[in-house]
Order: sequence, then structure tokens, then C-alpha cells
Amino acid sequence: MHTNNEEILKEENTTMAKEDSSSTDDIKVAQSNIEETEGFVEETPEEAEIVEDEEFEELLESEKEKDMKKKMKKLEEENKKLQNEVNAFKDKLLRTTAEYENFRKRTVKEKEGIYTDACEDVLKEVLPVLDNLERALSVEGSGEDLRIGVEMTVRQFNDAFTKLGVEQLASEGEFDPNLHNAVMHVQDEQYGVNEIVEVFQKGYKRANKVLRHSMVKVAN
Repeated sequence: MHTNNEEILKEENTTMAKEDSSSTDDIKVAQSNIEETEGFVEETPEEAEIVEDEEFEELLESEKEKDMKKKMKKLEEENKKLQNEVNAFKDKLLRTTAEYENFRKRTVKEKEGIYTDACEDVLKEVLPVLDNLERALSVEGSGEDLRIGVEMTVRQFNDAFTKLGVEQLASEGEFDPNLHNAVMHVQDEQYGVNEIVEVFQKGYKRANKVLRHSMVKVAN
């Protein structure tokens, strides 16, 4: 009987020891949970909103960066296109300038050639007249002979003018400021208004161009 009581008591002690050990383990787990809970700070709504704003700003910045890259690429393409156009215009300008310079030089040369040809045509007709004048001066003779020689020279001059298309301006009738140069005025009732009275120097024209105005005296 005594032995049985001892065994029962021993079993009860063992059970209590196990229960105590289990309780101790539960307490440790609870303490660990409490410590973890104390180490974790719950996020407030304001803090959560700040986090969302930061994420939105990062997303917005990313979109802005993408948009900026697209714009930069577009600007680079436009700049390249404009640069190509500028280079084309420069090349065209250089070509045009070179062509104009060649045209200017060619025109100057042509004008010089035309002037030389014109002078040549005039001199060919005038030089024989000069030759006759020189021959007349070298020949001894009377005044009549000299007069005849001068008349021949004048006729030769007129023939040369005819070949060159040079005409003498009309020096009679009414004064025309486009053809005449009035160097003297007189009052004389026997003449009409603006009538040419006397010619001091003959005028000449070629085609419609006046080479020299007639120098005249005009009445009234």
C-alpha cells in the first residue's frame, strides 16, 4: 500500500513537471511574440500617403524622362534635317555666286569686245579722211586747190557717216529741246516764236540716239 502511494505521487510529480515545462515553453513563445510585436511599428495613414506620393512622383518622373527623351530625339531629327537644308542652301549659294561671277566676267569681256568692234568700224571709215587731210597739207597749191581738197574731205566725212548710220539733225524750223541746245536768244518780229535763226554747230544722231545736240540761236 505504501508502495502504491509512492508510485502515484511520482506519476503526479512527473505530470506536473511536464505541465510546468509546457507552460514555460508557452510563456517563452508569448514573450517572443510580444517582443516581435513591440519591435514592429504599425504604419500610420499619413505615412502610407507619403509613401504613395513618393511612388507616384517616381512614376511621374519616369514618364517625364521618357517624354523628354522623345522630344530630344525629335529635336535632334529636326536639327539634322535643318542642317541638311542649310548645307544645301550654302552649296546652291556658292554655285549661284560662281555662276554670277562667270557671267559678270563674260559680260564685261563681251562689252569690251563690242566697244572695240564699234571703234574699229568707226576708225575704218574715219582714217581715210585723215589720210586725205594729211595729203592735202603736203601738197603745194593755191587757195582754190585747198578749198577743193577740203570740200572733198567733207564729202568723204559725210559718206563715212552715212555708212556708219550717222545722220545730221534738222537745224531749221521750231526749236526742239530734245535736239537743239539754245545758246542765244534774240527778239526779231520777222521770225516766229521759238524759231531757229542760226546754227553755230551741227548736231548728229544715230538711230534714235542723239550723239550731239545742235548749238543754235533762237528768236522770240
